[in-house]
Amino acid sequence: MIESQPSSSSELKRKTAGTLKWNTVDRIASQVLYGVVGIVLANVISQEDFGLVGALLVFQAFAIIFADSGFGAALLRQKHTTEKDYSTVFWFNLIVSVAIYFILWFCAPLIADIFQKDSRLIPLSKIMFITFVLNALAIVQTNRLMKMMDVKMIAVSNIIAQIVGGGLGIGLALYGWGAWALVWQSVCLAAVKTGILWATGKWIPKHWISKESFRNIWRIGLSVFSSSMLNTLFLTVYSFVIGAFYSLRSLGVYTQADKWSKMGSASLSQIFTASFIPLLAKVQDNHEDFKRYMQRINRFTAFLTFPILAGLAVTGEALFHTFFGNKWDSAIPLFQILCVRGILVVLISLFGNYMLALGYGKRLFSIELIKDVAIVVAILSTVWFNSVELLVWGQLWASIATFIIVILMTSRATGYSVSEFINDFLLFAGITILMCVACWLLSKLWLTPVVSLLVQVCGGAIIFLCCMKIRKAPEYSEALSFIFGRFKKYF
Repeated sequence: MIESQPSSSSELKRKTAGTLKWNTVDRIASQVLYGVVGIVLANVISQEDFGLVGALLVFQAFAIIFADSGFGAALLRQKHTTEKDYSTVFWFNLIVSVAIYFILWFCAPLIADIFQKDSRLIPLSKIMFITFVLNALAIVQTNRLMKMMDVKMIAVSNIIAQIVGGGLGIGLALYGWGAWALVWQSVCLAAVKTGILWATGKWIPKHWISKESFRNIWRIGLSVFSSSMLNTLFLTVYSFVIGAFYSLRSLGVYTQADKWSKMGSASLSQIFTASFIPLLAKVQDNHEDFKRYMQRINRFTAFLTFPILAGLAVTGEALFHTFFGNKWDSAIPLFQILCVRGILVVLISLFGNYMLALGYGKRLFSIELIKDVAIVVAILSTVWFNSVELLVWGQLWASIATFIIVILMTSRATGYSVSEFINDFLLFAGITILMCVACWLLSKLWLTPVVSLLVQVCGGAIIFLCCMKIRKAPEYSEALSFIFGRFKKYF
């Protein structure tokens, strides 16, 4: 029991704080670099070229899921992981990723036929798909460090890879390489990250695939794999529908909106998953401790997620005009809708983490099935109107329906009531709405895009933080302590 072992509890808190710190540094630094590179590329590369790469990302997303097969999440979920487990996952991931690469290599002409019969996709795909083989080589190295709650080198490798890959992408784009600049950027990024992790990880596989390890990991991994496949299928179905039935230019616009919105939602989900799954796995057998951590995680998640994603949505027009001029105006409403949807995505992911930590891996499949049925209904209801914006509105309504069902499932699985969840989120939701109203009013001032963006961001941040301080929310003081390296007793 945690309470009876203060030294162990203190060490766990220290590791959790360190993990959260480095995951946050990783995501912020990586996203800043990603943002800077993305801004340059978005101003240089055409919408159609972004559409070409967006079409390839549909297939790459599935390849990554197959290469991992849920084994990475299974390693994090296990309480005790052996060298045989790590070696088994490594060799399995490598074999599967290489096999899938060759399958896709031969299927490149079919991919081109699906997307407007554009033959440019054939050579692009054969190079682009190398990235998931490189990423498969880093799965065990990454998850091993996450399991030990020692993620510093993961952050370092991501940041260096972003710098090197981004520099290459910008250089090639300025020389007129178009879609090829995006492809080689991705390959370089994956190669650098994987190389650094292998050079510093001090781990090499010491065993071949163990049948016992494979069976143990597969039991957990199968549920994660199934849910991930469904999740990926219905996240990429929009890109597939737009690219196949609309145009590659429309796909390029959607890809930009989706990419910039996910800089917020995906980053937050990754921070919370990497930081909290190892922690929750350690207290999964203590119901009271688990519920106590759930409350703190709920509040901390809302404290970060609500103002960041809602703030991005309300400042979307000034943001796009500041960095892209009018080139991507058609992406602005899509970006705003997807940012609001991102709040629900983060919370649904958080609920899934709770159930995964408690061993309810099979329920993740149920969550994805619910989510996917909602998305199918949304697509069938909106695709006939030939409007990408209406398709994206369908995504939002599907996420709202999914959130309602999943919070009920999570409450039943964890014993944490729906009213407790709502109480955890309510304060932050109310202050975030107040912040957004203020930002919207500030956006009506007759200002240049840059000044308008600065005024909205500063005004919104001041209002949110002042309200937090007035209400004496512990997250406010803990966040300040965290920023200055003194993450005290929150976890």
